[in-house]
Amino acid sequence: MKLLRDLWQSFLGAVASLGAQTRFLLLLLWRTPRGVLRFGLVADQIYNTGTLSLVIIMMSGMFGGMVLGLQGFTLLQKFGSETYLGTAAAVSLFKELSPVITSLLFAGRAGTALTSEIGLMRATDQLSAMEMMAVDPVRRVVLPRFLGGVVALPMLSMVFSMVGIFGAWLVGVHFMSVDAGSFWSQMRSSVELKDVSEGIVKSVAFGVACSLIAVYQGYHATPTA
Repeated sequence: MKLLRDLWQSFLGAVASLGAQTRFLLLLLWRTPRGVLRFGLVADQIYNTGTLSLVIIMMSGMFGGMVLGLQGFTLLQKFGSETYLGTAAAVSLFKELSPVITSLLFAGRAGTALTSEIGLMRATDQLSAMEMMAVDPVRRVVLPRFLGGVVALPMLSMVFSMVGIFGAWLVGVHFMSVDAGSFWSQMRSSVELKDVSEGIVKSVAFGVACSLIAVYQGYHATPTA
C-alpha cells in the first residue's frame, strides 16, 4: 500500500507541476506582445543564448556531420548508392538530428545559464525588489529570456544543419572519393521545403520547451545559496 500511495503522490505532484508550468507559459504568451516591443532586451538575450552558444553548436555539427558522412557512406556503398550521401545527410540533419541535438546542447549550455541567473536574482531578492518598485519581474526579466531562447534555438538548429552538411561533404568527397557534383545535385533534387520546415517546427517546439523549463525553474527556485 505504501508503494501505491507513493506512486499516487508522485503522479499528483507531476500533474500539479505540469499545470503550474502550463499556467506560466500562458502568462508569458499573454505578455509576449508587449515584450516584443522591448526588442533591445530580447536582442540581448538572443545574443546571450544564441551567439554565445555558436562554438559548441558548430563543433558538434561538424563532428556529427563527419560521422554521419562516414557511416552513411559505409551503408550506401553496400547498395552502390554512394551518390545519395548528400541526400541522406541533409534529410537526417534537417528533419531529426539538428533539432534534437541542438536542443540538448542548448539546454545544457544556455538553459542552465538562464535558470541559474534568474535563480540567483530570486535568492538575492532582486525580483522582490522589482515588485516593490512596481516593476513586473516576469515582463522585465523572464519574458525577454524566454523569447530569446525561442528565437535563438531554430537559428542554432539551422547552423548545425549547415555545418553538419559541410562535415558530411568533407568526409564523403575528400576522403571517400564521392563525386562532388553528384553529392550536391542529388541533395538539391531530393531535399524538399517540407523537410526543412519540419525541422524548423520541431526546433521551435523544443525552443519553447527548453526555455520555459529554464525560466520557470529559475523564477520558482528556492531562495537559498
